[in-house]
Amino acid sequence: MALSTHTTRSGFLLPSIHSAPPFFTQQPNPNTQKIVTETWSRLILSYARHRNLFFIRVEDAETQGSEWDEILRNDRIKRRLLPSHLSYILSEMVAKNQAVYEPPKQTRSVLLYWRLPEEWAEVLHQWVTSTGQLTTILTFYEITDPPVPSPLTGIPVVLLRKAIAVLAKTGRAQIIAVADGEGARFFAGTGR
Repeated sequence: MALSTHTTRSGFLLPSIHSAPPFFTQQPNPNTQKIVTETWSRLILSYARHRNLFFIRVEDAETQGSEWDEILRNDRIKRRLLPSHLSYILSEMVAKNQAVYEPPKQTRSVLLYWRLPEEWAEVLHQWVTSTGQLTTILTFYEITDPPVPSPLTGIPVVLLRKAIAVLAKTGRAQIIAVADGEGARFFAGTGR
C-alpha cells in the first residue's frame, strides 16, 4: 500500500506517515525514534485541538472505540499504537511541556497542552472582555459551560485554574471563593 493521507470520520486529515507500519512501533535507532516521537506528539496535539480533547490515557491505545481510535489505530494497514509506545510518547511530551501528568503522581494519563496555560489565559481574558464581563465574578462552571459555546467550553478546571493563575500574576484576574465552589473576577490590565 502506498503512503497516502487519509481523512477520518471526524474530518481530521491524517498525514501520509500514518499509513507506514513502522510508525506504529518503537524504533531501535534513537534518531529514528526521536523523529517518530516528535511526529506522534504533533499528531496527538493537532488531533486533540481538532476534536477539543484535553486528556489522553495509556489505556486509550488498548480500548477499541475510544475517542482516540482514529489516530491510535489504522485498520487499513492493521496497525495500532501499543500502550508501551504511547506511554513513552506521553513521557516525552511531558518532558517538553506539551502535556502534564493529570492527576499528578501517576504516568498513565496526561492533560494535553495544545494551547499552553499562557495561551489559554489570553483566550480567557479576551472572551471575558468581549462578553462584557470584566469585574464580574464568574464561577468556573459559567466559564467552562457558558450558555453560548465559546473557545473555553469544556476546558478542564485544572487547566482553567492554571490560566487564571497566569492572569493573576499580571493583575488581570483574582480567584474568589463562591457559594458553589470557585470563581474568578477579571480586570482590564495591560497583559504581559
